[in-house]
Amino acid sequence: MTRPLLYVGQVNLTKRRQVVSLKGAHLLTRLLLKFFLPGFLFLGISPLVIPCRAQSPTVIQADVRAASRPFPHFWEEMFGSGRASLTLRESYRRDLREVRDITGFRYVRFHDILDDDIGVYDEDKDGKPIYNFSYVDQIYDGLLANGVKPFVEISFMPKKLAANPNALHAFWYKQNVSPPRDYDRWGDLVEAFTRHLVDRYGIEEVSTWYFEIWNEPNIDFWVGDPKQSTYFQLYDSGVRAIKKVNSRLRVGGPATAQAGWADPFIKHCAEEHVPVDFVSSHVYGNDSAKDVFGTNESIPRNQMVCRSVRKVHDEIKASSMPNLPLIWSEFNASYANEPAVTDAAYMGPWLADTIRQCDGLVDIMSYWTFSNVFDEQGVVKTPFYGGYGLIAVDDIPKPAFYAFDILHKLGDERIALDSDSALLTRRKDGTLVLALWNYAAPEDAGTPRTLTVKLKNTKAAHASIWRVDPTHGDVHPAYKKMGEPRYPTRTQIEQLRKATVLGPPEARTLKNGELSLELPAHGLAVVEIK
Repeated sequence: MTRPLLYVGQVNLTKRRQVVSLKGAHLLTRLLLKFFLPGFLFLGISPLVIPCRAQSPTVIQADVRAASRPFPHFWEEMFGSGRASLTLRESYRRDLREVRDITGFRYVRFHDILDDDIGVYDEDKDGKPIYNFSYVDQIYDGLLANGVKPFVEISFMPKKLAANPNALHAFWYKQNVSPPRDYDRWGDLVEAFTRHLVDRYGIEEVSTWYFEIWNEPNIDFWVGDPKQSTYFQLYDSGVRAIKKVNSRLRVGGPATAQAGWADPFIKHCAEEHVPVDFVSSHVYGNDSAKDVFGTNESIPRNQMVCRSVRKVHDEIKASSMPNLPLIWSEFNASYANEPAVTDAAYMGPWLADTIRQCDGLVDIMSYWTFSNVFDEQGVVKTPFYGGYGLIAVDDIPKPAFYAFDILHKLGDERIALDSDSALLTRRKDGTLVLALWNYAAPEDAGTPRTLTVKLKNTKAAHASIWRVDPTHGDVHPAYKKMGEPRYPTRTQIEQLRKATVLGPPEARTLKNGELSLELPAHGLAVVEIK
């Protein structure tokens, strides 16, 4: 993930290096709104909220012969995950297979392939390097055996190679984030690592992977001083080492937090003739406008990610290398542990709206993460703590899992539609697939909403409807009913898994191309029309 964290239990209450000054009576009010109200809503408690009637129906008109364009499934090409050593666990691999089965995703990205617990780098008594790729092979063999390729993040620094062996990050596993004490020796390590991969898996295979140098060097994952120029030195050494093995290998960066450094990074590569095959960056829905754009705006959570993607997209297009692909190698609605966000049905509309807005601006987006087999904040203490994964511990799918599941049904051609609550697509066989949602902020109880879709120029009459909302695909009602056990029994785990299953789709008939659906707040529906 991305940040140093502070905890109450397993809940992160920090923002990225921001110090918030609150005074007087405003302190209690803002804390209640920020931390307690989302929790109340997550538990089904709505303090000081008067139930509202559904809004008047919203009519969405669509012509199936309207202008269309390709609609690649950029949001499900890649997922992030916990650090490299976790991939050796069977629980990790089970979750990987579950998510691969519903999305067909091709790449997984994780930190720490060079960390000391993987055992890649050591030195003999004379200080000469010793390389050991035994765990590397087990890690990548496991991914490939499960039908997924590595997106290789070259990180972090082996302590015996670090300029500062004590530069340990705040994560539970305390990775070293120092520059190397010898950049030539760093380059030799990266070259040996890459050459081993090509020798083991073959250039035809490894040339389909991606290599990314480091993670978020613009914040606390890099202590080089000054940050930018020392990272550029790290990148230059790493990319040249990889390209020395084979020029077909794809390498990029700067893998920054908060959509940073794209302009200077591209300029540096152009001026210094340094190879670069793609630009990568990260952002989260609750990042601040100050950190991302240098403004004091209040940008809603459902707009932050795609506004940031557009920022970097436009910087690439305005650069001397306008055709560089953009890979968003981390994104989510929150970088904090917020149960009312990442554990909740809220994620369905948030994800659908993010797909709608980011389409056409980015080549690949990597959701952080596919699984709660994850230990950046320490050992998981309870099944639902606002973890980033689609699947909670004990292989219990969360609403975000089912959101990805039903959004996978969308076609590969997008039909023009004037709506901020809908996507209309078509598959190769002519089937129309429509996504509809009722977005509300996680701290907002929201109101039910009726969406009426009127399709022109189609004789389609049969609709199948899948839903993800607080009563479909959400485990929390069942979890609450059984008393929210911190350590569910095996019987309870099986009950929770069964409680989340979506079941068969609802069948409906269109009349003159018209269909009306009522969606609760935080509700997502995907409609297949034949």
